[in-house]
Amino acid sequence: MAKQPDSDSFMDMFGRFGRDLKLPKVDVEAILNHHRKNLEALEKSARASAAGASSLLSRQREMLQDTLHEIADMAQGYRAPGDPRDLMAKQAAFARKSFETALKNAGEVAELARKSGTESVEILRDRIKEAMEEIRTGYDKK
Repeated sequence: MAKQPDSDSFMDMFGRFGRDLKLPKVDVEAILNHHRKNLEALEKSARASAAGASSLLSRQREMLQDTLHEIADMAQGYRAPGDPRDLMAKQAAFARKSFETALKNAGEVAELARKSGTESVEILRDRIKEAMEEIRTGYDKK
């Protein structure tokens, strides 16, 4: 067997291999284009997920800062000893406000996570639809 030049590209070797085996002609460019689109969709999906995670973490940090600020304000309100009923009323109001804020924040975090996940999945779902159409089109030509 004759020695092949070392400078053959993978595509040249792949094409020569197909010819040697007498395989049906394969549109290598179409295959590469198909996989390039798949990788681009994965990249876009990953970017969408990362952006969603970043916004989620940013919002959680803001929520934590707000909570710490409220706790500091509450602590300053307890400095002076006073009527135990007033103290209990303040504690109950703070507990109620904390619970309501926690519920609101949990809902907001869940919605941010849902939006982020949905966007990422939609990118992949759209690419799958495109890929299936490309496959159908390829079979229709034959």
